[in-house]
This record gives sequence, C-alpha cells and structure tokens, in this order.
Amino acid sequence: MAAAKRGGERLWQMPLEAEYRPFIDSDIADLRNTSTERFGGAITAALLLSEFVGETPWAHLDIAGPARASSAEHYITKGGTGFAVRTLIEIARAYTD
Repeated sequence: MAAAKRGGERLWQMPLEAEYRPFIDSDIADLRNTSTERFGGAITAALLLSEFVGETPWAHLDIAGPARASSAEHYITKGGTGFAVRTLIEIARAYTD
C-alpha cells in the first residue's frame, strides 16, 4: 500500500473472504482457477494464489479492470493504462535502497 501511495496509484486491500473459498473447489482437480459464481472474481483469484504462498508475503494486483481506459483522465491516457506499473517500480525501489 505504501508503494502504491508513493507511485500515485489508488489501491485498496481486498479482504480474503473465507466464505468465497468454496467457489474455487473442483470435482476433478485440487482447485479451479475460475470461480463458480458470477461475483467475487478478484477475491477468488486471490484466494487461489493464497493456497500456494504459505508464509511468504505476497500481493495480488488485479489489473484486468483498469488495464484499459476509454478516455483520458488525470495522468491516464486513452487506451492501455499500464496500471500498477508505478506501484511495482516503487516496490522494486524499496528493495534496492
């Protein structure tokens, strides 16, 4: 969150709702990579990732929604936005300082 703030990108910490966990259960595999429901896609994607990280600090940057802009606004131009690149740069800078 601090890196996003330094990069000027608006992010929020999404909850990992335990009640959504069954949405990634599968009858034929350990887990499924898509939700069985029409809602909570970003949450279920993060829940899937959480199954594999253990105690390692991690983040899920769900960039599909803000990846393109239909019009220019603030520093974002119409088209591909590069959303979260500024945040990732700030994270990298934190490890090099």
